[in-house]
Amino acid sequence: MRGRRVSLVADAWRRFKRHKLALASLFVLGFMVLLVIFGPFIWKVAINEIDFTARLKGPSAKHPFGTDDLGQDLLARMLYGGRISLAVGFAAMLIAIVVGTLIGAIAGMSRGWLDSVLMWLTDLFLSLPQLPLLLILIYLFREALKQAFGPEVGVFILIVLVIGGFRWMPVARLVRAQFFSLREKEFVEAARALGASTQRQVVRHILPNSLGPVIVAGTIDVAAAIIAESTLSFLGLGFPPDIPTWGRVLYDAKEYLDIAPHWAMFPGTAIFLTVLCINFVGDGLRDALDPRRVL
Repeated sequence: MRGRRVSLVADAWRRFKRHKLALASLFVLGFMVLLVIFGPFIWKVAINEIDFTARLKGPSAKHPFGTDDLGQDLLARMLYGGRISLAVGFAAMLIAIVVGTLIGAIAGMSRGWLDSVLMWLTDLFLSLPQLPLLLILIYLFREALKQAFGPEVGVFILIVLVIGGFRWMPVARLVRAQFFSLREKEFVEAARALGASTQRQVVRHILPNSLGPVIVAGTIDVAAAIIAESTLSFLGLGFPPDIPTWGRVLYDAKEYLDIAPHWAMFPGTAIFLTVLCINFVGDGLRDALDPRRVL
């Protein structure tokens, strides 16, 4: 009797479920994503609705997360800002993964000067001080993009491109190392002996087998991008004041920590919990996608 075949995805999911902390983090992260997507349709308070009679009020039935210095509802602003913060994280991760995989694959399949040039470029970007360059680039191009695409979309494009543009280097090095190892394996040599082109070797044999570490690196990039966006917003160089991201809400709360600690507590907790869950999910994916690990 032939045994039941198990797909790679099903096997990875079985391994992932063994990592209880990663599984719990996945459900918490999924709940937060659903909350910021559908929450504004349930909690319909306007993010810019001002009520001076409710300034700096703590959590209550009317305002579960309290209010800010203008009496604006923090729950509504947190739900709206969560969409932007998470979108920045995932979009910047996608850019980092695509650029890093492309450069790493080319370097990993090349020999000689091309590999040296690409790795020299990677090392150059790794040696650059990221935060000062982020500040300079945003200062130089923010107004032009805001005029071209509007204040929200323009700043979103700039922040995603800048953060993603400084996160591809570890992915490129990881993919290059994977390609160096896999291109000498027996199944790749067999495909090469059968006349498979270099493109087919990469697309059908090498790249699918190197995606596990890349996916894990992607989860780390999401967390790093969310922290970077929050840092820029906290420094006042992110989204405009009327567009509440978690980092922007935290920045606005810094002057009122002594009299309204709830204002900073909720966005700070949201950033901390999101990054923590993403890191735990990354740990679970690392274990689930490692073929050398037996669970």
